[in-house]
Amino acid sequence: MKMPLVELDGDEMTRILWQWIKDYLIKPFVNLKTEYYDLGLKNRDETDDNVTVEAAEAIKKYGVGVKCATITPNADRVTEYSLKRMYKSPNGTLRAALDGTVFRSPVLCEGIKPLVPNWKKPIIIARHAYGDIYSCKEYSAKKGDNAELTINGDNSIPVFDFEKGPGVVMGMFNTEKSIASFARSCMNYALDKKTDLWFGAKDTISKIYDHTFKDIFNEIFIKEYSEKFKKANIEYFYSLIDDIVARVMRSSGGMIWACKNYDGDVMSDMVATAFGSLAMMTSVLVSPDGKFEYEAAHGTVTRHYYKHLKGEETSTNPVATIFAWTGALRKRGELDKIKALSDFADKLEKATVSTIESGYMTKDLIPLYSGKAQVSGLNSLQFIEKIAQSL
Repeated sequence: MKMPLVELDGDEMTRILWQWIKDYLIKPFVNLKTEYYDLGLKNRDETDDNVTVEAAEAIKKYGVGVKCATITPNADRVTEYSLKRMYKSPNGTLRAALDGTVFRSPVLCEGIKPLVPNWKKPIIIARHAYGDIYSCKEYSAKKGDNAELTINGDNSIPVFDFEKGPGVVMGMFNTEKSIASFARSCMNYALDKKTDLWFGAKDTISKIYDHTFKDIFNEIFIKEYSEKFKKANIEYFYSLIDDIVARVMRSSGGMIWACKNYDGDVMSDMVATAFGSLAMMTSVLVSPDGKFEYEAAHGTVTRHYYKHLKGEETSTNPVATIFAWTGALRKRGELDKIKALSDFADKLEKATVSTIESGYMTKDLIPLYSGKAQVSGLNSLQFIEKIAQSL
C-alpha cells in the first residue's frame, strides 16, 4: 500500500470481529497501512466526540475510509457507559461532513434464497445521507405551549397549539445542493452499474419538502441524464414511496432504489433481512467529490457481545464487515493503481462466499440455506479461520 486507509474502530461484538478480520484475513496477506481513529463510545466520550470529526477530515484527506459499527447512545447507554451526554450518531456526523449518498447492496450466495421468492437480482438501496430526522431539532412541549415555525425572526407558520396537553415537536431541514448531489450520485451510479433507478417520496402530502426532492431529481434527469440513460438502455422511474414499496415487493429485483434519509435507513434493513441477513448487506458512503467510506449495514450486535464477555461462544456473522474491508482495499488499489491490492479484495470476497456455499457458515444462515452441501454451523472465529484456509 502507498496511501493509508482511514480506519474507524467501533464498539462491542463488531469491534471483536474487526480485530479478528485484520489478524486472520488481512494482515497475513497485505502490508496494511491505516490512519487509525477509535470511534468506540468510551473514546468518543473522552474526546467530546471530536474524534469523529477528525476521522471525517481524514477521509476527506486520504479519500478512502473503512468503519466498524458503532453505538449511537440512548438514555440507557448514557447510564451504562457513564457518558457526559447523549452523543449524536457518528454515522450522521460522517455523512453530514462528507455530504454523501449511502449505497447498500446484499451479498448473494448460492443456497441462500431470499424470503421474497421473486427477488432474483440484487436490490441496491441508495440512501440520501444528509439532513432530515438525523439532523433535526426536537422539543418536549408543555401544556399551553404554542409551536410555530419561524424564518429569520419574521415569517411564522403555525405548527400546533398544545392547549389541551403536552406533546413533542420536531424541525428538520435539507438543502437543494445536497439533494442535487444525491440525485447526481444516484444517476451516475445507475449508469456505472447499468441498472434502472427508482425513486419515491410523499410529494402529495409534503407539498414543499418532499416535492422539492421530486422536482430536483426530475430537473437534473431531464437536463443531464435523459440521453445517457437512453444510450445505456436503463430508465429513471418516480412514484409515491408507498407505490414504490409495492412495486419492489412484486419485482424480481435488479434496480437501484433511491430513498430519502429515513426511508433508506428503514428499507435497507428490510431488503437486507429479506435477502437473508442484515449481516450480509454491504454499505458504502460516496461523497460528490469522490470520497468513500465503507462499513457494514448493521449494528454492534450487543447481545452477542455480552455473551462474549461471559466467555460464551457466539456465532456472529462477519460477512458485511469483511466486505467493508474488501470494498475499501479494492478502492484504495484502484485509486493508487495497485492491481494486486484490488485482486486480493476480489479473492477475499470469493473465499467468503465460497465458504458459505460449501456449507460452512455462522448459525444465523443455517435456517436460510437450501443448498446441497452438508451444513456446518461455526462460531465467529471458526468461520473466519475457514475463510482464511480458503485464501
